[in-house]
Amino acid sequence: MSVEIIGPEAEAHLDWLALTDALAAGHALPRAEVADTFLYRGKDTLLTRSAWISGLGLAVKAASVFPGNPAQGVPMVNGAVTLYDDATGRLEAIVDFHLVTKWKTAGDSLLAARRLARPEARRILIVGAGNVARSMIAAYRAAFPGAQVTIWNRSPEPARALAAATGATATEDLEAAVRGAEIIATTTMSSSPLVKGEWLAPGTHLDLIGAYRPDMREADDAALTRATLFVDARATTIAHIGELKDPIARGIITPESIRADFYDLPSGRFARSSADEITLCKNGGGAHLDLIAAQYILAAWRHR
Repeated sequence: MSVEIIGPEAEAHLDWLALTDALAAGHALPRAEVADTFLYRGKDTLLTRSAWISGLGLAVKAASVFPGNPAQGVPMVNGAVTLYDDATGRLEAIVDFHLVTKWKTAGDSLLAARRLARPEARRILIVGAGNVARSMIAAYRAAFPGAQVTIWNRSPEPARALAAATGATATEDLEAAVRGAEIIATTTMSSSPLVKGEWLAPGTHLDLIGAYRPDMREADDAALTRATLFVDARATTIAHIGELKDPIARGIITPESIRADFYDLPSGRFARSSADEITLCKNGGGAHLDLIAAQYILAAWRHR
């Protein structure tokens, strides 16, 4: 059996809606076994994330993070995803790291929005102006045709540049943008809340993507207490990310405040209850999502 090498050229054959359908189907299979490892040399890090879903296969996503690389004109993060056959354990494919990460990250939150946002929602706010923000614009437009996208960033110039490149609108008034939005995605590295719950209009859906460490927050306590809470995976969010870990530690919410994660999709529990309900989903990622996304990419490449 030959090993397939899949690079950025596969992106032309990918579809955002098909990816979210694959993510949903993957959560109807047996619960994933996952494990992470970290190796360090000073400020340099090697992170490996592994997952096994019986019936789908195995994946190891290895990422090297070298903060000094950009000064030498080299990307800070590099890596690859290796896929292994579920029945034999044989190596099937090596998939471009950045391709998997991009589609997994945006697809994760798009799946949440397809289940939780009101179908007629068209006013979308992106908080942040980096690579994830750009991906979310493309992903949301696939599911919400004709969407009007607004971008806010702490430094206005990147927001204006991204807006010009994508046909969106830039704003410097975050409060007004939040109050007027029907879908909001936060894609920042903020350590303190940016989105305030008091600004959220009835029926809003909020995707929290950026925070990934215990000291990071993108939305305040009021947002969490006003909204019905969802996560992509309880195992990768509750105890690890400040967005939930901090308010749980202070008694603002409890782990039981989270209605559902993606493993509740088959039961129908991962859904909004009313048109006026405010919904919030925290994107925590996880190797099982990398596995599902990489398998989708492999299948799309084979059927190109």
